[in-house]
Amino acid sequence: MPRVRYAKKRLWRWRGNPLRRRDDLVEAWIVPAAWTVFAVGGTVAALVTAHGAYEMFAEQRAERQSARATLLNAVPISTPTIGGTPDHKAAAVRWTASDGSTRTGRTQVNTGLTAGSTVTVWQDRRGRLTAAPLNSTDAAIESGFLGAASASAPA
Repeated sequence: MPRVRYAKKRLWRWRGNPLRRRDDLVEAWIVPAAWTVFAVGGTVAALVTAHGAYEMFAEQRAERQSARATLLNAVPISTPTIGGTPDHKAAAVRWTASDGSTRTGRTQVNTGLTAGSTVTVWQDRRGRLTAAPLNSTDAAIESGFLGAASASAPA
């Protein structure tokens, strides 16, 4: 019995009431329509964004390749800071690009390495240094977060 009263109370705008204004009827249809657009539009935006991001990460994995590089200078261990110990520093490295040319550049390496140490660097198709691509698991997680963030776009 209480459910029937609750339903009547919630749907009062659609009932034939002599005191019902035209604005009440318009509002009665606009509010559910807006919620539907938000729900459907947010879902579509989330799915499209997540799929696009995952495809972009897959393209990066296909394009980027690792190369062995030689460290040109020693990278001393840094002193601890308030936020913790920095374990990476920028250092000069030399590597052989995919076209066979020898290149030099700067990239982030672990601290405490000596000159001549071998490190792994990532390069794009042109042989320029770049960040390591996300693996498929991390790419899926990142895509999910981006999709969830874009779900509020219709709002």
